Amino acid sequence: EVQLVESGGGLVQAGGSLRLSCAASGFTFADYAIGWFRQAPGKEREGVSCISSSDGNTYYADSVKGRFTISGHNAKNTVYLQMNSLKPEDTAVYYCAAGDETLRSICGSTWFYPIYYNYWGQGTQVTVSS
Repeated sequence: EVQLVESGGGLVQAGGSLRLSCAASGFTFADYAIGWFRQAPGKEREGVSCISSSDGNTYYADSVKGRFTISGHNAKNTVYLQMNSLKPEDTAVYYCAAGDETLRSICGSTWFYPIYYNYWGQGTQVTVSS
């Protein structure tokens, strides 16, 4: 059974930090890119970052560059999203997703399209107070 389980969300003041974790199981982790997306109330789901498990390439949304860092540990089948200098506009439910890279690159120029990801977690709430 494929599972993606996010953890690490919570309430933090502006300027604070959180580290999200995405624990994966049930598929060959090395064949999949892992992406982080977020969705705020009334807004569309947007890409935050992704990492390719095969070569470690990473991408970030412009809104989080320099503040967020994605990292992965293939031995643990876990990907992290370190979020620093958080802003109230970062408030959202954060989802991790896995995209199969055996036939095409997922974590590339189109990494931010949710449609290219095969599996999704249930999400973790991040709330940043001003």
